[in-house]
Amino acid sequence: MTAITNPWTTRSRTADDPVDVRYGPLVARRDDEGMRRFRRYGLGQFIHFGLYSIPGNEWNGVSASEGAAAPEWIRAWRGPSAPEDWAGTYDRLNEVFDPTGLDAGEWARQAKRMGARYVIFTTKHHDGFALWPSAHSDYTVAQSPCGRDLVGEVVDAYTAEGIDVFLYFSVLDWHHPGYTTSVPADDAGRAGWQDFLDYTRAQLLELLERYPAARGLWFDGTWDASWVASYEFTHRLEQELRARRPGLIIGSRFRNDEHGARHFDSNGRLLGDYEQGWERKLPADHAMLDGHDWDGVMTIGPNAWGYMRHTGDQYQKTADDLIDLLMRCRSMGGNLVVNFGPDGDGRMTPYEGEIAEQLGAWVAANAEAVYDGGHVDLDPTGMGWLTGDDERVFLTVVNRPVTGIARLRVPADASRVPVSARLLASGQGLELRRTDIGFDLDAATYCDIAIPSDFVSTRAFVIELTLGDAVDPAAERIDAYM
Repeated sequence: MTAITNPWTTRSRTADDPVDVRYGPLVARRDDEGMRRFRRYGLGQFIHFGLYSIPGNEWNGVSASEGAAAPEWIRAWRGPSAPEDWAGTYDRLNEVFDPTGLDAGEWARQAKRMGARYVIFTTKHHDGFALWPSAHSDYTVAQSPCGRDLVGEVVDAYTAEGIDVFLYFSVLDWHHPGYTTSVPADDAGRAGWQDFLDYTRAQLLELLERYPAARGLWFDGTWDASWVASYEFTHRLEQELRARRPGLIIGSRFRNDEHGARHFDSNGRLLGDYEQGWERKLPADHAMLDGHDWDGVMTIGPNAWGYMRHTGDQYQKTADDLIDLLMRCRSMGGNLVVNFGPDGDGRMTPYEGEIAEQLGAWVAANAEAVYDGGHVDLDPTGMGWLTGDDERVFLTVVNRPVTGIARLRVPADASRVPVSARLLASGQGLELRRTDIGFDLDAATYCDIAIPSDFVSTRAFVIELTLGDAVDPAAERIDAYM
């Protein structure tokens, strides 16, 4: 059995007998075109937008930072700083919701310039407000001055730019009267919860029917005991969703098995098409992923997914930070998804615009290393991140060596080794030589790439190494006897 103590920090295996699991995975590792496309995304965009975008983490000049977990959680604002009847005030924000500055076409064009190949868009967050005119709710854009199908606009605009769309959907719903965090204990509670389950199923099937171009569903809010206890329902619902949309991509966050194991069942098998738990964190190394597909979703600030009117002294990730994270993800075969939080009018912030343009310029100049490069089985260099394929290895240099030499350790028995090198962005050739260091008991050869002293770069840069047949055998030496 595979015992997972904390799937996002460590994964330990035991030799115990497997647990009987009836509500485990419905799919094994997929290699259809949809999942092959997923592996080539490289870079994605997340958009958190909704009623919470109006206050922007404050109300009447008072910050919610002391009473709410994050801007998109502002309805849950509690404590002495919270306005009187805050939940009631928030729930009426639909009456003023009218993002006239929202231009989905411009969003999509900006994402295209950034180099994003997929977008995850919030159709309904925890507040229950649907950004499409759902026939199954009285709390949607249809009950607001907006009156537009914002989900439809996003799907159409991004699809037109060649960017795949995944629909974010929160199961947790503060608006629905039948929702409860705990397992219902009486008939009235059970009836209300069943009504909620029926409503959730209806909305998900509605999304698939209304937006056939959407390629996947990204789930949130599935941790409460009530949902965990509904494993029979969620198992059937996943079957139904997959039957309605063959090829649909569903992350591991949707459901759990009958023993309460989430993301992975009680035998360690992935519950979905890819690991969906890498939120503001990344794997320690490629080995811990055990061959699973994955993406890492990342905020620009420390913890804000929705719009934040004032960031104060909070650190905002730079384009350099995101380039580093992007290539770290790619070196382990995953995608990086960068979050954007438009304001209440539907406009991206100026800083988000700067980040998109700077990141996009770098990605365009180094696209082969980003999109075509996956994990390569070479030792870490300490200089940055390695990606590649059967013909090339890309070294993204984040930490430029003061020696001017980029050194790679290659197994001595490798059939394919670097034979030439160049700077990917400019095509400038670089001197490459094999270095015989002479380490005893070291089954490796070393390739040194000379970085020209007059080469100046203010950002990470990529060295492309072309692979060829290994023809130069390693020198034979006398062993060091001990």
